[in-house]
Amino acid sequence: MHGISRCCERKYNEKGKNAKRKRGRERERILSGLHNNQSSGYDPYLNTDAGTMSPFEHGEVFVLDDGGEVDLDLGNYERFLDVTLTKDNNITTGKIYQAVIDKERRGDFLGKTVQVVPHITGEIQDWIERVAAVPVDGKEGSADICVIELGGTVGDIESMAFIEALRQFQFRVGSENFCLVHVSLVPVLGVVGEQKTKPTQHSVQELRALGLTPHLLACRSAQPLEHSTKEKLSQFCHVPAAHILSIHDVPNIWHVPLLLKNQKTHLAILRGLNLSNRLHPELEEWTRRAERCDSLSIPVRIAMVGKYTGLSDSYLSVLKALQHASIACSRKLSIEWVAATDLEDSTRNETPDTHASAWSVLRGADGVVVPGGFGGRGAQGKILAAKYARESNVPYLGICLGMQIAVIEFTRSVLGLENANSTEFEPDTPNPCVIFMPEVSKTHMGGTMRLGSRRTYFQTPDCLVSKLYQTETFVDERHRHRYEVNPKMVSNLEKAGLRFVGKDETGQRMEILELPGHCYYVGVQFHPEFKSRPGRPSAVFLGKCAFQKCLRL
Repeated sequence: MHGISRCCERKYNEKGKNAKRKRGRERERILSGLHNNQSSGYDPYLNTDAGTMSPFEHGEVFVLDDGGEVDLDLGNYERFLDVTLTKDNNITTGKIYQAVIDKERRGDFLGKTVQVVPHITGEIQDWIERVAAVPVDGKEGSADICVIELGGTVGDIESMAFIEALRQFQFRVGSENFCLVHVSLVPVLGVVGEQKTKPTQHSVQELRALGLTPHLLACRSAQPLEHSTKEKLSQFCHVPAAHILSIHDVPNIWHVPLLLKNQKTHLAILRGLNLSNRLHPELEEWTRRAERCDSLSIPVRIAMVGKYTGLSDSYLSVLKALQHASIACSRKLSIEWVAATDLEDSTRNETPDTHASAWSVLRGADGVVVPGGFGGRGAQGKILAAKYARESNVPYLGICLGMQIAVIEFTRSVLGLENANSTEFEPDTPNPCVIFMPEVSKTHMGGTMRLGSRRTYFQTPDCLVSKLYQTETFVDERHRHRYEVNPKMVSNLEKAGLRFVGKDETGQRMEILELPGHCYYVGVQFHPEFKSRPGRPSAVFLGKCAFQKCLRL
């Protein structure tokens, strides 16, 4: 899947299927989706990637195998399509302008005046065709269909170059290879509950004025579109009623592909791209998953202890990984949000009720997750959560910072070094158990962390995580961090009972920790949530054999 996403960020994803085209085979098709998201704001996305953006600005930063830092939309595409994308699948305005300016500096334009048209628009089209030819599903050859998501609202000045590029692109590839899906909101106003079509009418009108005519309308609404609404949209938007899709609320996200299939969306797209209409989506497994999710009744309560609890998108991949694991275990997931600062003594002194409520939620949870993050705010609360889980034999999973938190807590509580800390939180701590990695830049923020897929080697096959991954040798997972466990502290920590069962290729960087005798106390320096899939839950989130006793599975 190949996409351009919201907030002036441009994403490109593709799904390759077959080897190079032979005579008589279908030509590559280009499926273009233009989003009109009138219900949310957006940023002028001149960033080259999402790596330096705060979760409050744009949700989580999703990391790809090659170290590309992108936003959460690309993570959704990877999960739904079960593909492995690259940083080139993500385009921002900054990337495009940087590429054009680099060419100008090299003299590639032979003295011509560099302009938005044709140079910026041409670069966008070249990027689409270049990336669409790269397979992402493990098979050889270019994609059969390339999906482009152009985000923002029709009329945004930041999106004009991309809209113009797609207008040109439809002639570049031919009308039979270009299908435009326009996504729009159909709100319901007033007590009578009338579905209003004016927003869609006006956005389509403006889109047509810019040279793009939708082939399909995907109408987002709370309730299914009424027949009269479809007829009105068809009349004023010049789109057949059969090509107007009702994207209404469903019980869970797994129903969305089934919703589209039931409306014969695939047939409309196949006709638009002049492809064989004998192709049918294979959604049997997907259907079973959606139905199974609907039928879950036995709850499992997981306490998510972090500092961005007011914005769930900050931990979207962690939530999805927990959801994948809970469905596999036939449990109904209940996330209990716990603000780390609410667990701290300062909150008890200032707002006792908030402090008591946070601890009540934590103590009532079946498991505790401390996700990744940066900065010292809430660190003490996370340490207290890790201590509670360790001492109370409650399942604990620490991810990236969550693993470092577990090390800090163990160093303080078990080794007796009460002033032990991370140099991220206390640069001059006398007992640094977590330190800044020597190879990481201290002056530049963007793209300078330890990023992407790295190999972790198991130090012994006799460890829980090795059994969960069903391998005795190594596992490849994605990383995003600047700090690591101080290797000088490892010997004392292991003598005290903490086991570092996974290390990098040098044996000096700690990747996985376990606590023998505990029902499930695991910390990982990597981010396993980024590779979790609906049908293949991440091993450390699933942890089925370890959770049997604690969660009574």
